[in-house]
Amino acid sequence: MSHKEMNNIDSRSFSELMSELMAYADEVVSLSKESVTERETSTQFALLVGKFSPFLDELGGNNKFMERSTIRKAVESLERELKLSQALIQSPNPTSVKRVEEIIDNLGRSLGLLLFASLELCADFKDKIGELQKDLINARFTPNSSPTSSRRSEFVSELKVESEIIEERITLDIGDVALQLKYGNDEEFKFAVWGLNELIGSGNVSHEMISEEGIIPILFNRLGSSKQDNRSTVIQLIRRLASESADNKEKVADAEYLSMLVKSLTRDVEERREAVGLLLDLSDLTAVKRRLGRIQGCIVMLVAMLNGDDPVAAHNAGKLLNALSSNTQNALHMAEAGYFKPLVQYLKEGSDMSKILMATALSRMEITDQCRASLGEDGAIEPLVKMFNSGKLESKLSALNALQNLSVLTENIQRLVHSGIVVPLLQLLFSVTSVLMTLREPASAILARIAQSESILVNQDVAQQMLSLLNLSSPVIQCHLLQALNSIYAHSSAAKVRRKMKESGAIQLLLPFLMESNTKIRSGALNLIYTLSKGLPEELTEQLGEAHIHIIVNIISSSSTSKNEQAAAVGILSNLPISDKKATDILKKEKLLPILVSIMSSNATSTPTTCWLMESVAGVLIRFTNPSDKKLQHLAVEHGVIPLLVKLLSSESPIAKCRAATSLAQLSQNTLSLRKSRKSRWLCVPPSADAFCEVHDGYCFVNSTFCLVKAGAISPLVQILEGNDRQADEAVLSALATLLQDEIWENGSNCIAKMSGIQAIIKVLESGNVKAQEKALWILERILRVDECREQHEESAQVVLIDLAQNGDPRLKPTVAKLLAQLELLQTQSSYF
Repeated sequence: MSHKEMNNIDSRSFSELMSELMAYADEVVSLSKESVTERETSTQFALLVGKFSPFLDELGGNNKFMERSTIRKAVESLERELKLSQALIQSPNPTSVKRVEEIIDNLGRSLGLLLFASLELCADFKDKIGELQKDLINARFTPNSSPTSSRRSEFVSELKVESEIIEERITLDIGDVALQLKYGNDEEFKFAVWGLNELIGSGNVSHEMISEEGIIPILFNRLGSSKQDNRSTVIQLIRRLASESADNKEKVADAEYLSMLVKSLTRDVEERREAVGLLLDLSDLTAVKRRLGRIQGCIVMLVAMLNGDDPVAAHNAGKLLNALSSNTQNALHMAEAGYFKPLVQYLKEGSDMSKILMATALSRMEITDQCRASLGEDGAIEPLVKMFNSGKLESKLSALNALQNLSVLTENIQRLVHSGIVVPLLQLLFSVTSVLMTLREPASAILARIAQSESILVNQDVAQQMLSLLNLSSPVIQCHLLQALNSIYAHSSAAKVRRKMKESGAIQLLLPFLMESNTKIRSGALNLIYTLSKGLPEELTEQLGEAHIHIIVNIISSSSTSKNEQAAAVGILSNLPISDKKATDILKKEKLLPILVSIMSSNATSTPTTCWLMESVAGVLIRFTNPSDKKLQHLAVEHGVIPLLVKLLSSESPIAKCRAATSLAQLSQNTLSLRKSRKSRWLCVPPSADAFCEVHDGYCFVNSTFCLVKAGAISPLVQILEGNDRQADEAVLSALATLLQDEIWENGSNCIAKMSGIQAIIKVLESGNVKAQEKALWILERILRVDECREQHEESAQVVLIDLAQNGDPRLKPTVAKLLAQLELLQTQSSYF
């Protein structure tokens, strides 16, 4: 458009301008319907432009505001876009879909200018403009084909036509924008933000004007009160202003404004993303890095974003954290929030003071195992070990305390072992230099943790060295050393170490600790003696001596003793050789039996420690139920051990079940000789009918004949065999075998059958070990002599027996062959015999 034509437009009245504008709109609609452009696209374009006429008509009739310069400029902008549309539609060549979308976008932008300029109009009219603008902005067209190369050249010519028509853009007034930013309602504020963006983009506003109008303070003031969908746009605008000049950037870096931006880190995804982007832009200012670290919650939120789902925000949060980590206090805050890389970096490359600061902080942090794992993976252990090995006293102490915190995690124990720290720690414990004494406690604590790993056994002398330190150390260090020794001796590969300890008199060295008032030390010593006493030859009684056995019994009976101490103490006594009569006499003298029965009677809950206690008690009771000493058996039964043993058959511990079944088998071996015959002339008062035992064919009583039937032990014994754990099979079968002695085998067979025990015994043949299978075959051979039992169970027994004959252990084959012959499935002349 020429300058002369522009003057003609300027000289028109507003009503003339509006009339011409409506005429352009109508003509564009008419031309669109006849356009050679793709039919669906041109129809949709015509419908959109057709919506202009009603609101243009209403605008032209409102004389109150129409002579305002901003409104006239907005209308002129709209006219230019409509004229451009007309020129493109009249082009002899089809207009591309992309070009149509550009025209629609430009019309929408012009309407936005009009809407901004018309803020003082009634709400209904503004709503109409706003709705039409949304329709234009959201409009998209689907092309049927891609533009060809010839179409591209036509598009270039269209651009030339456009350049002849378009002149300078509308110029908004920065003062009006500032007023609407400051006082406008949400909708007015939204368009004012849009208008300011237009001014900045067109270069029609200077930095001085932004500063004079106080735009940045206004935007921050409105940020706190704006609607959610406006806030991200505001932050975008602030970010744009900050990038325009250093002065703007300094203003945005104000502490109060930074606090507002940090609050935005807690809001919706878009706002968080814009806020962290702006903070990152500002982070090259030293003051910003200092201020951000002091704003409560800032670093915590950045760490959360770093670990969040938004990749853009996470990337920017990571870069910002990296920038902030140049301050040591910020690095510590990051570590407290669970982001440890900056702290680890200081440990690796920081100054000596920075390293001590980080190590000290790490030693005091209450961190989760996940955090410990993260620190280990990030490489914190190696520089800490280096600090301990080569640093000064303060450096050594802070490093050890930090390593003590990290060593709680098993994975970090492996890293410590690989770091080669074990030998320096032991050397430190042997050191008598007074300056280094403060380091011994954390060193012993770390060794206790490292001892949980079998890799500590690489140094075969480590246990002997720790043992020799026990009497030279403080109570805290003694606790740690005992804990370490218990861990070492518990390792499956420590058999050689345990043997060396026994040979070097370790038990004698540990016995004085049984009189310790410190519970942890006493408990540690008891556990260690228990471990060493397992499998010890006959000299255990001699090594302990009557005095220390007395101390151990006192520990067991004390009301202040923990379950763990009781279990270890009873366990030591259960390891005394059963054949050692001297030990038995000492335990009788100490009245151990009633103590054990009392402990078990009050033991209601089931935990790993109480299971250990039950196992230990059951082990001791094997001594007191020795079948060769009926007097001792009577003593045990008088104290109520039979109900206790029957109860143990239903415990959760296979070891306790096995030991209880062993004791019951030992008692039952003497039942036949202790029964009272029905024909006995020595019964002054005839027993009741209930006392008669069909198995033993006489009168049986739990407390005098130790009868398994009267004790109710058969059912729980069978249930053990029916279960899937095979550990107690041999002991249970030994107990059941006592019911099949020569005089009573038929009665016993019927009793076992009545209790559904035959199928349980066959199950042992299927999956038990060889010794259990041998016992099961012996029992089954006797039971299957009974016709009724044979008829009911012959078929199921055959299947298992044939499989054993073909695939079983060679040691079982003779017995299996006899049974098969008994079932008439194999001739007695077979080579199996």
